[in-house]
Amino acid sequence: MGKYFGTDGVRAVAGEFPLVDDFIQKLGYAALGQLQKYAQGDHLKPQVIIAQDSRASGPAILAALEKGIRASGANVVSVGIAPTPAVAYLVKQTGSLCGVVISASHNPAEFNGIKFFTNAGTKLPEALENSIEAEIESLTSVPEPKGTFATDESLVKLYEQFLMSTVDADLLKGTKVVLDCANGASYKVAANVFAGLGMDVTVTAAKPDGTNINKNVGALHTEFMRELTVRENAFIGFSFDGDADRVMASDEKGRQLDGDNIIASSALCLKESGRLPANKAVLTIMANLGCINYLKENGVDVELTTVGDKYVSEALEKGGLAIGGETSGHIIFRQFANTGDGILSALQFLQFVKRSGKPVSWFADQWKRYPSKLKAVAVTQKPPLASLEGFLPGVTEIEKQMGGKGRVIVRYSGTEPKLRILVEGEEETLVDRVMNEVETLYRQKTEVLK
Repeated sequence: MGKYFGTDGVRAVAGEFPLVDDFIQKLGYAALGQLQKYAQGDHLKPQVIIAQDSRASGPAILAALEKGIRASGANVVSVGIAPTPAVAYLVKQTGSLCGVVISASHNPAEFNGIKFFTNAGTKLPEALENSIEAEIESLTSVPEPKGTFATDESLVKLYEQFLMSTVDADLLKGTKVVLDCANGASYKVAANVFAGLGMDVTVTAAKPDGTNINKNVGALHTEFMRELTVRENAFIGFSFDGDADRVMASDEKGRQLDGDNIIASSALCLKESGRLPANKAVLTIMANLGCINYLKENGVDVELTTVGDKYVSEALEKGGLAIGGETSGHIIFRQFANTGDGILSALQFLQFVKRSGKPVSWFADQWKRYPSKLKAVAVTQKPPLASLEGFLPGVTEIEKQMGGKGRVIVRYSGTEPKLRILVEGEEETLVDRVMNEVETLYRQKTEVLK
């Protein structure tokens, strides 16, 4: 991670540095300067596609950002409130220079963020982010805007049509589905797509007011969606996050299926149909051990990456692989997209399930989840873990208590001021004890920094 870029763009509480007008304008100007050098391909338009989620702070950030972008000479086309993956798709379809999304994804409404896509519809590689940061540091001011600004929300219809083209409408027609749109960017698109495919759709959390995005709904809060799936006697339920690049599912019994469930089931369905190159899937280090072992037992190799769907995307591209993603619900079906897409993933998984002739609960029962605890410890600073004398060796010693049948992963959040501790093992009491020991050790090692 860089000085300003985290695992998914620049993110902070709106109105607090770096999400202040001066920095945002510099970010837009610097990013376009570097992206113009990075972009490859003939006949690219000097145009930037930009979207936002439903946060109240979005319009003000857009106003500052588009000034910075237009100062580079590029033209800005806003598509309004739209899912993050819509921008990744539209950048390629329109031959644009790059894309930008104003969103803090799953975070609460007071946060916001800015993330960029290359002209290939991919997240920025770290080297490019570093170049942008260096450019920002060298700027004293931003020139006057030269490019134009326009709004064209009709472009989102192209994305909706694309999503519908990836599945067999006849197979899905009449399926009863519950959609939780997190009062976010998917509130129109998801309903349009599922209804457009002839499904019987019940939609909830589709009334954004600028402050209710992700509030007790969405991919991080699936309880109501799961209850509604049972109450409506639906075949399946889906919860998207604020910018719709994540998805969680519910079976007909109201049980949650996370990214691991969806990826594992989809990977095996792809394998059965001969469409899983190298018989390999990509997961992150946060994937549940039960999922990893299940895939391996069924002939699917697993490549593990660091957290962040851009790292998954890079591994898929490098290996020529078909599917990968994160436990959190960022899932990439590389045949169709280079980045996580919640609506696309929901459609693909639903199609696999319908073709199988089995209920969603059958897929939920295919592997046993290892007891897993993820704790977020609030921090005021993020000293490199390796610089904390004795901390990482101490974690290794604590992990040995699990006898090789569990693991401990410690990392800083890329989007929030938090240390994340993941502990998995066969016995829940041991998982709890190890978690407490690791947290205590971290507090001891950082006490001297206060």
